[in-house]
Amino acid sequence: METFSKWINTPIIHVGDTPVTFGGIGSAMVVFFVVLIVSAIVQRVVSNYIGKRMQVANATLYAIRRILHYVFVCVAIVLAAQCVGLNFGTLAVAFGFLGVGIGLGLQNITANFVSGLILLLERPVRIGDLINIDGKISEVIGINMRVTVVRTFDNVTVLVPNTKLVENEVVNWTVDDPRTRIHCPVGVAYGSDTTKVKEVLLTVAKNHKDVLEKPEPEVRFLEFGDSSLNFDLLVWTSKPENQKILRSDINFMIDAAFREHDIKIPFPQRDIHLQMTPAVEKLSESKEAR
Repeated sequence: METFSKWINTPIIHVGDTPVTFGGIGSAMVVFFVVLIVSAIVQRVVSNYIGKRMQVANATLYAIRRILHYVFVCVAIVLAAQCVGLNFGTLAVAFGFLGVGIGLGLQNITANFVSGLILLLERPVRIGDLINIDGKISEVIGINMRVTVVRTFDNVTVLVPNTKLVENEVVNWTVDDPRTRIHCPVGVAYGSDTTKVKEVLLTVAKNHKDVLEKPEPEVRFLEFGDSSLNFDLLVWTSKPENQKILRSDINFMIDAAFREHDIKIPFPQRDIHLQMTPAVEKLSESKEAR
């Protein structure tokens, strides 16, 4: 027993004037993991209490849990360092070396960590939000220390650096109001009854279950195109995640309704006028004379 006690108290290294022993490292690990367990329990209790008593949204509860986790991790690091025998002066030296490391190559990691805290505190992007990343609409499923985890509608998980969401322009479809307006452009042949076209388009919009009654659907006559009269059917939906499906359904319905009411959808047409040069005209006349 005396040998074991001597072994665990034998210094392995020295940090400044402070010896680091196996016993200190073991105590630090135990304290660290105990604090993490306490953190998990506190997160669950606070989440359940706030969620039931105050009816807070899941995105807010997630932010609260993550912030509590980071606080407990910081406490665990400080307590573990004290178990090893490192005092605040020694910690200052260690953090000084850490600062040098950050200056040499950890800028991105630090920036992403700070950006993650901004996302949790300011909450421009929340769990469950639909955001546009590189032209693809994705759902936010997790905000971590370094990256935000999103999932596309193709069930592809993408890891987005937190700095990209803080520093760049981000389109959030659900941050405030989930209602989204969908554009459904369509062209009809010249000579079509434009009033009838408007009535048919509005009827199509009102017959789709995902189109909101308020705001009402709207039809705009955009322009006299090269080959068609161009209209835009504007509809509102409270399900932005289904906007591509909604646009596809409406296009199918428009095609069927136009066939039923004999409204033509034209294809591009061009009239070509050929003008002969004098030499070609003389050659043509000479051939006719023969």
